[in-house]
Amino acid sequence: MSVQSAWQLCSLEIAALNLGNHIGKWRHLVFRVNLPIWTKRSLKIHELCRIAPPPSSPKSSFSLTFFDLLWLRFHPVERLFFFSAPHLNPSFFFDSIVPKLKLSLSLTLQHFLPLAGSIVWPSDSPKPIVQYTPGDAVSLTIAVSDSDFNHVLNKSPRDASQSRAFVPMLDSSDTFASAISLQITLFPNDGFCIGISVHHACSDGKSSSMFMKAWAYLCRTEAENDSSGLLPQELQPSLDREVIVDPCGIEGAYIKGWSGLDPTQKKPSLKILSDMFSPKVEDSARATFELKRGDLDKIKERVLQKWENHKEKDEGEDSSFSKPQTSSTFVLTAAYVWICFAKAKERTEQKKTKVFLGFVVDCRTRLDPPISENYFGNCVMSHMIETQPEDLTEDGVVIAAKKIHRKIRKIQKEKGALDGAETLFSNVAFLKFHGHQRRSFSEATTDGPSCRDEQRQSKWGLGLKKPDSAHGGIGRTHMNGEKSKRNIFLCQNGP
Repeated sequence: MSVQSAWQLCSLEIAALNLGNHIGKWRHLVFRVNLPIWTKRSLKIHELCRIAPPPSSPKSSFSLTFFDLLWLRFHPVERLFFFSAPHLNPSFFFDSIVPKLKLSLSLTLQHFLPLAGSIVWPSDSPKPIVQYTPGDAVSLTIAVSDSDFNHVLNKSPRDASQSRAFVPMLDSSDTFASAISLQITLFPNDGFCIGISVHHACSDGKSSSMFMKAWAYLCRTEAENDSSGLLPQELQPSLDREVIVDPCGIEGAYIKGWSGLDPTQKKPSLKILSDMFSPKVEDSARATFELKRGDLDKIKERVLQKWENHKEKDEGEDSSFSKPQTSSTFVLTAAYVWICFAKAKERTEQKKTKVFLGFVVDCRTRLDPPISENYFGNCVMSHMIETQPEDLTEDGVVIAAKKIHRKIRKIQKEKGALDGAETLFSNVAFLKFHGHQRRSFSEATTDGPSCRDEQRQSKWGLGLKKPDSAHGGIGRTHMNGEKSKRNIFLCQNGP
């Protein structure tokens, strides 16, 4: 499939909803296609440094819970934050902005010590831990790019690997893995971006967002000469891992699963499985498509009108199939993008294979008892739905919405967020799904409302514009003054 055909296919699907040009909810699709040769731009390293918390930070260790162990060797949580700053002078950037970012980063790390340390597996421990020892520091790269800043943020189809140069590498080996790595890249006279790679066993998306908001807060208060190095209560991370209770031996199942990948080793390697789980963006294109509230209302109307016209074999008296009074933005958007992908898959593949929809559920308020919203670490569980592409063609958006609604309702009302957690690692579909080993709907996740809105309100005190959630196969946030938008990704990868 060429870039043009992929673009036309999705444009036709979206045109069916009579989309306008109003900037509303952004949704994103990444297709594996044959691309023209792109002009390579250079990236010059200005400085390699390490940023440590204040010397008073105590030696600390943090156990990995089963939520963390699930992601032990998966690719990092990667995000890019773009700051528009026309006429940004390199001298001002290096002499003023970078020192503020370094100082505030150090102050922030003292509150998030797991990120200042590394993952290790002590000989006397049954599982890996995150350990911080005074003197440990975070890798920070300062770079300069001659790429076109506006082209990087463009909504039209472009090379999906274009942004990879702005994402820092995360060190890992058989015996240790860094918790976080950062890169600040200057685009002279246009702006800059902050790239962050966080080890997935240390943090989920919500936790990494809290870290960035805390960094922004301390950067701003330092700039205003009003910093005590303290954080407001809503940004103070909860680091107590004892609040996570393993209900049925999930932790042991995950350790056994990782051990099974290389049974010749006494302990599983801590090296990130880059070949198996890294995002595959080579020969792929990325484009941005827009859905506004009116379009979602049209989808909702169609779904609710035809809800009872499509019954599944096992529907019966199952209350989870009952027609709801309304439908959430997540259900509507995920259903619509899922059927677009299924149609594209059916038209371009000769062999019929299942399509998967996967999403993660924040378990903080769904555990018994619930834990703090500020819990830092992983507290999400992956859930999946699968079907054949042909099932999502005629009135597919209705069928897809029913499947998603049913899954969410069962999580909420019946089985709970941890349903199937103990067997998740042994689920081949889960590994293929998150490892991007097949053509599949690789992500259907959102930055929840709290993450989205609070990111927009973050001010860095650098005299720049407010952030706005934008897009990415790499999570990306573009700093400007518009209303924020939730992110949803669909990636098609394959041989």
